[in-house]
Amino acid sequence: MKFYSGFSLKNEEYLFEELIHNSEYTVCGFSYGAITALNKTIDLLKNNKRVDTLQLFSPAFFQDRDKTFKRLQLMSYKKDKNVYMKQFIKSCFAPYKSKETQHKETNIDELKELLEYEWYLDRLEAIERAGVRIEVYLGGKDKIINALEAKEFFLQRATVTYVKDANHFLQVD
Repeated sequence: MKFYSGFSLKNEEYLFEELIHNSEYTVCGFSYGAITALNKTIDLLKNNKRVDTLQLFSPAFFQDRDKTFKRLQLMSYKKDKNVYMKQFIKSCFAPYKSKETQHKETNIDELKELLEYEWYLDRLEAIERAGVRIEVYLGGKDKIINALEAKEFFLQRATVTYVKDANHFLQVD
């Protein structure tokens, strides 16, 4: 199993232990890491490598957000990165109490990529046609993404598990 971390995070896969398929043929990612997991799966398939399952935990889905929202996120990050990151992590756990997370250094380009990333159905369809099971997990109380919009999009090509009372980390407290 290969896990890709969310924006500014590292080693948070312990939060998803109950959901992750522990198989060498599973690729999974959380939030920003879901983008990397999708792209890695495409690369593996192009190189005739086996992938059975692609798991996307609260994938970074901002294509329903307008340019003003995205611009404000970038401006807030530039103004005070530390304050932005503290609020970001707090929002990931909201409405529940925060848990321990490890962090890595981030930059504005990663945040911009996260906010601007466009999910395409044809990519998901190609993965599905290759025999890969696509699983998406979303939390109904997610304060980072619009989980209902993401659900409608991903339902077109994936099995979606929508946990009504879960946050962005898919935790129910």
